[in-house]
Formats: sequence, C-alpha cells, structure tokens
Amino acid sequence: MKAYIFSMILGLVSLPVSADVMQSVADLQHDWAKVNYTLTGDAQEKAFESLVEKANSVVKQYPDAAESHIWRGIIESSYAGAKGGLGALSLAKAAKADLEQAMKLDDTALDGSAYTSLGTLYAKVPGWPIGFGDDDKAEVMLKKALTINPTGIDSNFFYAQYLIDSNQYEEAETYLLKAQQAPARLTRPLADEGRQQEIEKALQQVRYKLGNEQHAGITH
Repeated sequence: MKAYIFSMILGLVSLPVSADVMQSVADLQHDWAKVNYTLTGDAQEKAFESLVEKANSVVKQYPDAAESHIWRGIIESSYAGAKGGLGALSLAKAAKADLEQAMKLDDTALDGSAYTSLGTLYAKVPGWPIGFGDDDKAEVMLKKALTINPTGIDSNFFYAQYLIDSNQYEEAETYLLKAQQAPARLTRPLADEGRQQEIEKALQQVRYKLGNEQHAGITH
C-alpha cells in the first residue's frame, strides 16, 4: 500500500514537469517554423542564432528530456543549412551530439524524430575527411524513423529526399505521396503548410526526372 501511494505521488510530481517540457518544446517548434518558413538570408541566420540560445536554455532546464535535445538539434541543423559552407560544420556536429543524446534518453520521443533528423544530417553533411556524412548510416536512420512513425509527414518526406539524392525517383515519389497524405498536426499549422510546399516542389522535381527517363527509354 505504501509503495502504491509513493508511486502515485511520483506520478503527480512528474506530470507538471512533463507538461512544462512539452510547452517549452512547443514554443521552440513554433519559433522554428516562423524562422524556417517566413525569413530568408541574414534575417533568418540571425533569428536561428537567437533561437539556438533559447534552445540552450530549454536544454539547461530539462537536460534529461529527449525532446529538448531533439529540438535543439533540429534548430542547430537548420541554422547550419541556412549558414552553409564550412562554417556550418560545427553546428552540424553540435546537432549530431544533441540527437545522439536524445536517442540515449528516449529514441522514440516525438515519434522518432531524432532518427529522422540525424539520418538527414548523415545524408547532407560532407563525408570524410571534411565531415561525418555517411549515406549508409543515413539510410539506416531514416528507415528506423519510418518504422517508428510510418505515416508521419517528416519521416516520409526526408526519406524521400534521401531517395531523390540517390536517384531513386520512382520510390521517392511513393514516399512523397505518403508525406502529402500524412495526418495534419493541429498544433503546428505553419510547419505543415511549409512542409507541404516542399513536398509539392519535390514531387515536381521527381516527376520531371521520371518524365525525362521515360523519354530517354530508361527503365528501372
């Protein structure tokens, strides 16, 4: 009976902390969508720099929450993409460290988003000796993300991107269509709108490639 009461108390104590973590993460998600989809150029870079600092505060407050590390990693990797060049490599490495830490804490957190994000990093970052990019690791991570979240917009979109980079256009189209039909995330309308625009652009690219291959008589 005492053990039951103690476990109930622990549950009551942990609920507000969990709610606080998710509210902080939701704030980061909202800010990221605004920066990623409504800003460009220097304004976007400066906003990402500020957002990294905000994410640092969240991680400092909740160091044992996988969700805080995932979103700092996503913000760092997005900042790296906006920054470009060799100067972005340190940000990509920081993102990799955050995502790996998130996996150690809870690899299924946020529907396996750590796998999606780390897989995309492995796919986009240059390989040795410049960076840590690795297409084989990218494929493993992105497929793992799909096993955790088979109908997700991001898990399907980023695996499709990997397939496009690998010139596997027919398969890429399949996953882009799955991403297009993914359930809406009611708390993330701006992110969904931006991602759907990226999906449509990628579909046009894939269908253009497939049309050219068919015209040239190339078969798979």
